[in-house]
Amino acid sequence: MLDSTMTALAAAGGLAVARAAGTDAWAGIRQAVARWFGRGDEERERAELARLDQTAVALTGPGGDAALRARIDEEASWRTRFEMLLESLDEARRREAVAQLQALVEGHGAAPDIGGISVAGPGATSVVGSYESHGATINISEVHGGLWQGAPGGPTPPAPPQG
Repeated sequence: MLDSTMTALAAAGGLAVARAAGTDAWAGIRQAVARWFGRGDEERERAELARLDQTAVALTGPGGDAALRARIDEEASWRTRFEMLLESLDEARRREAVAQLQALVEGHGAAPDIGGISVAGPGATSVVGSYESHGATINISEVHGGLWQGAPGGPTPPAPPQG
């Protein structure tokens, strides 16, 4: 089982893939993600490149609600794939893979505004700071409360209740 930091990192990886499709950043992140999953196995890396190409096709189609659903689906799919690979590794290899995934996410500018992240419950993410997902910026004033949705630089959340 992964701790909340690793789960959050897997979520950031899924977000990075979904955000990069169809942008100038795609070629770089596509190669980096394929290498990360390939773990030195060229055949597996080629299979990951093909899977990433399918993601790009799914995310560069028509806009609207279908595009939003596709982005949500692809982000969740890649998050799950990152989690599954991390869970399959022994402790030493997992530490190495976590460091590499962290560098991948940071190196591709995938999560510039992410503060401290923790995950609780199926599909739930809580953040201290700003977190962009599915095209909306979420600002959270504390780990377990104060959810405020808005645009970057927009209104700030109300102060959390004191007491």
